[in-house]
Amino acid sequence: MKPLRYVIVGSGIAGLSFALKAAEHGLVTIITKRSQADSNTAWAQGGIACVTSDEDSTELHVRDTIIAGDGLCNEQVVRTILKEGPACISELISFGMHFDKRIDSSGSYELDLGKEGGHSKRRILHARDKTGLEIEETLITAVLKHPNITVLENHMAVDLITTEKLCENNIGSLLDMTSLKRAKPRCVGLYILDQTKGRVITLPTDVTILATGGCGKVYLYTTNPNIATGDGIAMAWRAGAAIANMEFMQFHPTCLYHPKAKSFLISEAVRGEGGILLNSAGERFMESYDKRLELAPRDIVARAIDAEMKKRGDECVYLDISHQSSSFLKTRFPKINEVCQQHGIDMTREPIPVVPGAHYQCGGVKTDLYARTTLPGLYAIGETACTGLHGANRLASNSLLEALVMAARAEADIREQSFPTNNFILPQWNAGETHDHDEGVVIHHNWDEIRRLMWDYMGIVRTDKRLQRAAKRLKNLEMEIQEFYWNFKISVDLLELRNLVTTATLMVQSAMSRKESRGLHYTLDYPEHDVTLCQETLLQKS
Repeated sequence: MKPLRYVIVGSGIAGLSFALKAAEHGLVTIITKRSQADSNTAWAQGGIACVTSDEDSTELHVRDTIIAGDGLCNEQVVRTILKEGPACISELISFGMHFDKRIDSSGSYELDLGKEGGHSKRRILHARDKTGLEIEETLITAVLKHPNITVLENHMAVDLITTEKLCENNIGSLLDMTSLKRAKPRCVGLYILDQTKGRVITLPTDVTILATGGCGKVYLYTTNPNIATGDGIAMAWRAGAAIANMEFMQFHPTCLYHPKAKSFLISEAVRGEGGILLNSAGERFMESYDKRLELAPRDIVARAIDAEMKKRGDECVYLDISHQSSSFLKTRFPKINEVCQQHGIDMTREPIPVVPGAHYQCGGVKTDLYARTTLPGLYAIGETACTGLHGANRLASNSLLEALVMAARAEADIREQSFPTNNFILPQWNAGETHDHDEGVVIHHNWDEIRRLMWDYMGIVRTDKRLQRAAKRLKNLEMEIQEFYWNFKISVDLLELRNLVTTATLMVQSAMSRKESRGLHYTLDYPEHDVTLCQETLLQKS
């Protein structure tokens, strides 16, 4: 039997950890549109939430996750992922990952666990304030040593190829075409843009894994890197896969506010270590919004900051942890301290100016507990997927754990079901009569317009009128971008713009269909919960 051919789109914790498992039984190709280290994972500061202490329990972690999810978490998914988390953490450590430790009362070393918003116990494993970067480097080191893994940097996935496309083009195969047309569509390959050579290649695959991360760049202000343009979600949607809960975009409460600071996150761990939020008058204000103060779930803290800024007409609020010792802050938060210093802010002596920023997409490509999407042959893991773990609001630091566990479950599922190999003849990319475009300003203008209208109309607080305006403008933009796409040679900028407008449209459609406020979706027209609407929002092409 021939080994399975896996193609993984994305090189963050989800894609890399899956690759290391799959490579033991098949041939793996990792597609990444920048360098292999460019991922949302590398930007994660806080850490991984996992029960490793005798003072904690899985039951408490489950309870905290469900409370944060505001009624929409799938309890079976929550229990499964949190129960299987410790084994995945142990495996990550076996690859060489070093989490911070401290000396306990007996003089022995133990994990130095942090605490973040929504958590009832200290359970955040971290590596100073660069946890994601340390994980990324650990996994990349292991991947580069494996003979069955090929990494294609500067390659961007354009679209998925399904058997339905083969039928539309009357492409022959080793299977009878009549039988193929009767069968449910299946993912059998991808079109990939080789940026170095400027050409699109056709890549057949037995199993396709979407691990492309989130879509924070759909907003004007975000903590995400430039690569977070919703690529996996948009490709899955175009191929016919179901998409869920796209109205739930998590805004991180504390993004550094400075004209020269681009997308820099001030970790939740700063509040976990005692940081307090102040308005421009130097007043602590969280007590007016939630009894958990600064450690309330992120949706609550972000809305409180937004309300405080609007009430006072301020452009930011302030996060003060200067009461902690200088040596502690420089050791615990070296990267944050360094960046603040670069911008003339001494966090050991003064408050840090902060604003909310788009941070994490709780929705995504709908999957089951084995990362299967509704399109056979296609799996999705990490932020691009919607498993049901996060519900209407993600509990801090649950995302990296989810990526590890779901990568392991996906690989085990594929191996256990004796996944079939594909023998299809795939159509080559047809560029048609396209030509080079000389109006790059159009792409940049449309990109900017999408991000601004999403921030203004689909932000932390919404209304029906704002959403209707967003939907109308996005429809026009989508038509304009689609025309541009078919008439000009493709580029990374054009592909990202195409994915961005698709993802933004899905988000607005989902928000318009939820006539209540829940978790991260807060609308002034329906400010309360509606028990009849306590269900996921599912989008599926007809």
